[in-house]
Amino acid sequence: MSTLPDPHLVSAAAGRLAGRVHRTPLVGTRSLSDRIGSTVYLKCENLQKTGSFKVRGALNQLLQLEPEARERGVVTISAGNHAQAVAWAAGQTGARATVVMPEGASQAKVEASRSYGAEIVIHGNVHEAFEKCHDLAQQRALTFVHPFDDPLVIAGQGTTGLEIVEELPELATVVVPVGGGGLASGIALALAATGTEAKLYGVEPEGACAMRRSFDQGSPATLDRVDTIADGLAPPMAGELTFAILRKLAEDIVVVSDEEIREALRFILARTKLLVEPAGAAAVAALLSGRIPTEHGPVVAILSGGNIDTGRLASLLTHDDGMES
Repeated sequence: MSTLPDPHLVSAAAGRLAGRVHRTPLVGTRSLSDRIGSTVYLKCENLQKTGSFKVRGALNQLLQLEPEARERGVVTISAGNHAQAVAWAAGQTGARATVVMPEGASQAKVEASRSYGAEIVIHGNVHEAFEKCHDLAQQRALTFVHPFDDPLVIAGQGTTGLEIVEELPELATVVVPVGGGGLASGIALALAATGTEAKLYGVEPEGACAMRRSFDQGSPATLDRVDTIADGLAPPMAGELTFAILRKLAEDIVVVSDEEIREALRFILARTKLLVEPAGAAAVAALLSGRIPTEHGPVVAILSGGNIDTGRLASLLTHDDGMES
């Protein structure tokens, strides 16, 4: 796709979302700053409504639906965070929501999505769930709310970036977890809209690195399978639109291992007392592993989500990592 969305769609989304979603904290972390040798701030989207940044994009799209489309309803596919976001946004706008979730989805995220009022359809693997979602959209005349590859969704996610720039105009580097790329693309557009020259780095897990593969081959890639503890970063493909935006505006896409994500999750909990899910720890994992240049000034790492059940959290924290609290 050669034509990118107008960056000013992000500021329009900010006006639309004002007072409807949280303006999440931007907090400094001395322990991480000392560890990497540069000032680091954490953008706490784990404290956002429904526990992740996803509500920004979902609500931005649903607020712009015609009343007839809201009445017919919306449908989406998600392993969890986008599912909860669409379910919540539907409740805020009077829309009906159907959410298709793959069979391996976290039970906690399934129940949370159901609690927001959505009809939940559990179906197959991620590829099969996407197909089921499109089938339901056609059969029921539902509006498909894409998890990442939609201009309105991307613009909504980009409001995260506007908040960062407003609070930290001297920002030099922003590090963003990448699944389908909606959050990173939106923040990239926000930086462009504000004229900020900060460099943006995306971070993917080794077992689901569709965007990294897309960069390498020069076109959006689809993965045969995904295998990572970071379920929030595990769509089997990169979006055409998100790839186009990031190829033009991102500095690079780096890859981290599941063990590096585990280490980052433990570091965040022990040193900052913030609870994140594995996907939400990916940006910090990239910093701790030294994959991001940080010598040019303040760095912001996005904690993209905090939806993790206690049983799974315990399994990630079981071995002694030698860190002091």
